[in-house]
Amino acid sequence: MATLKYISGFGNECASEDPRCPNALPEGQNNPQVCPYNLYAEQLSGSAFTCPRSTNKRSWLYRILPSVSHKPFESIDEGHVTHNWDEVDPDPNQLRWKPFEIPKASQKKVDFVNGLHTLCGAGDIRSNNGLAIHIFLCNTSMGDRCFYNSDGDFLIVPQKGKLLIYTEFGKMLLQPNEICVIQRGMRFSIDVFEETRGYILEVYGVHFELPDLGPIGANGLANPRDFLIPVAWYEDRRVPGGYTVINKYQGKLFAAKQDTSPFNVVAWHGNYTPYKYNLENFMVINAVAFDHADPSIFTVLTAKSLRPGVAIADFVIFPPRWGVADKTFRPPYYHRNCMSEFMGLIKGHYEAKEGGFLPGGGSLHSTMTPHGPDADCFDKASKAKLVPERIADGTMAFMFESSLSMAVTKWGLKTSNSLDENYYKCWEPLKSHFTPNSRNPAGPN
Repeated sequence: MATLKYISGFGNECASEDPRCPNALPEGQNNPQVCPYNLYAEQLSGSAFTCPRSTNKRSWLYRILPSVSHKPFESIDEGHVTHNWDEVDPDPNQLRWKPFEIPKASQKKVDFVNGLHTLCGAGDIRSNNGLAIHIFLCNTSMGDRCFYNSDGDFLIVPQKGKLLIYTEFGKMLLQPNEICVIQRGMRFSIDVFEETRGYILEVYGVHFELPDLGPIGANGLANPRDFLIPVAWYEDRRVPGGYTVINKYQGKLFAAKQDTSPFNVVAWHGNYTPYKYNLENFMVINAVAFDHADPSIFTVLTAKSLRPGVAIADFVIFPPRWGVADKTFRPPYYHRNCMSEFMGLIKGHYEAKEGGFLPGGGSLHSTMTPHGPDADCFDKASKAKLVPERIADGTMAFMFESSLSMAVTKWGLKTSNSLDENYYKCWEPLKSHFTPNSRNPAGPN
């Protein structure tokens, strides 16, 4: 596979032309009477026209045929995709899932769209407020099918297998330990090369942003220049029998046929694009004196709500780093949270639970549900000699955190057959160490 090229920067105004058609972008205007190479001009708006410049999102696409050139959409089976948050009763328990099973290609061909499974979520699509967490489990490429989401943005986290993603803006290669965001309305198709699994965070009505850095300063966390945007690439291809365009609209799936590939954009410019990011580039901030810092210092991207400092969803990672805090219980503290916390594991072993929480699985600690290190982790960390040590080498865990109280779907609780019924037992060995007659018991240091 040839090395793909990208444009660097987060949220930038970019311009790109397929080199096979130089000077395909109009000069000095967006929609001339006749475009270069007799292309069609089409605007893709990701925000209201009247949004402030700082939040205004749009791109102009110059394409062989406009995207309106398709037959009518018809409803299709949505499989395990849902936005029905009331199909099963609420469950406030700590939930953990074993690795979700990928269907065998020898038994059934499943592409990215057929392999979408909604695990949990909250909010309302029609009012553009909420989120959903999906698991994708697939073993075959999409072929002459593409997908776009009218409901929200997809943040895709591959865990097993690489993805070659065709978009209207160009191609991206995505591997485990990388993420990509495909924003609302953007058509894409995915090729896979093996049995493939991953996680998706979908947000309705808002877009992902870089978190504010405050007193951290001008640099740190996910640096803007490390985000990569595809360069223009097109195919002028007719499809005998029709190309299928699949649309997720108000939580339902619809399909339409058209005669040509949708990836016929010869040139584009704007700031509303798909993008990818390598998690290894994250510049970690951590406590260097004492105490365990709050996990918000590991935020890669945030989708803000209307309340300052409160997110519809944050994407947080727990990357390799140094632990040097003195006089401190270094693993994550015991916690009850007004936020909902879904965790996944791309590779390795999560520091607070080295057994049971496995790559390709997940956990959900709902609003105000207590959680924290298991008994084994507590015992080891309470007795450990506090010297500088590497944490999470060879590991990448992440969290989708939301201010909304999420409901788990029927697939998540039952049909997936992945729920770990014994999760609660990891805390059962915890015992009292209370010493009422000694305020300062002897410690390891």
